[in-house]
Amino acid sequence: MNPLLDTLVSLLDMETLETHLFRGASQDLGFRQLFGGQVLGQALSAASKTVDAGRQAHSLHGYFLRAGDAGKPVIYQVEPVRDGATFSTRRVMAIQNGRPIFTCSASFHIREEGFSHQATIPDVPPPEQLVSDAELTPELSRLLNDEKRIKMLRDKPIETRPVQVLDPLHPQRSEPVKQVWFKASGTLPDCPALHRYLLAYTSDFSLLTTSLLPHGASIWQPQMQVASLDHAIWFHDEVRMDEWLLYSMDSPWSGGGRGFARGSIFSRDGRLVASVAQEGLTRIRHDWPDTH
Repeated sequence: MNPLLDTLVSLLDMETLETHLFRGASQDLGFRQLFGGQVLGQALSAASKTVDAGRQAHSLHGYFLRAGDAGKPVIYQVEPVRDGATFSTRRVMAIQNGRPIFTCSASFHIREEGFSHQATIPDVPPPEQLVSDAELTPELSRLLNDEKRIKMLRDKPIETRPVQVLDPLHPQRSEPVKQVWFKASGTLPDCPALHRYLLAYTSDFSLLTTSLLPHGASIWQPQMQVASLDHAIWFHDEVRMDEWLLYSMDSPWSGGGRGFARGSIFSRDGRLVASVAQEGLTRIRHDWPDTH
């Protein structure tokens, strides 16, 4: 495992403070607020620590209540709502400065056999034919003048290779559809729960910005305020984050200062391993300075 990935895995490994009470460190990625994917992954990690290992997470539904502070740890309080014969439900509250910043419900299920069908993986070029984001962003790095954001672009524990190459500095209007291949930048242990935490973490990248594509807008524009409001993820099948996964995203609607996007995550061999949906704030802040 490389150092960056090791740091991310450690970030998602909760410290137990008391029964059903956990603490997670925070990582500053250079955004205006704490990265939502961190809270998603840590909340799922905390909930999983209170469930029998034979039950794997199959869904998580969460709401972001307040902007988090990337300079402070997050406390996670887990409520064991129900343990049935085949399902377990947990409610999680993420807290900073004595106030909730995120809340979610997570459901866990033992593995069962049943009816099976799925969508087909999109016909896109394989990751070997694409260039990673790290190689596509030298111009952006030069213009940012923000050491944290530059480091985030250059050094990533999750490698991403976009199918559609977009220019975030000069965005053009396009269909609200995009696909990205991604995988952890190293080998991970055989721990199914860990791969789910990491998938939850990664699912918050790229998704909401799909709703900006028809409007020629970009998250890198200084007056653009983009923040997750809610997030849902369903885990359909076993997943390995150290193997290539395709994130196929689209946005069927935006309006009223909000954007909605959904995504399907496929394994390299075409299995639909997860589905994601998110609504978020997509607001132009005229009261923020335009630094261009």
